[in-house]
Amino acid sequence: MAGTLTGKVVEIDETGNLITDIPVQSLAGAPTDASLRVVVDEHETYGLYSADHTQPAMTLVAIVQEDGPLKIVLVDDSASAMLGVHIGAAVEVAW
Repeated sequence: MAGTLTGKVVEIDETGNLITDIPVQSLAGAPTDASLRVVVDEHETYGLYSADHTQPAMTLVAIVQEDGPLKIVLVDDSASAMLGVHIGAAVEVAW
């Protein structure tokens, strides 16, 4: 079943991760593999990962944690600084 969610970046944490207003509960029926695409501003990544993922440095990943919002992370760096993404940037999740 295909779906699309839209939201925005509402916070940037102390390490530059992008916190969205998309609750992870709204992704309950979504796939976690590469058939799911997350676009923030003009940058995209595929799949959903847990906080304990093993993706390499400088990889853009979408993180889901229980009872939290979707988080977009640049592994071992600041997604906000490196990608130029700021609060208010559009986020789209599609599968």
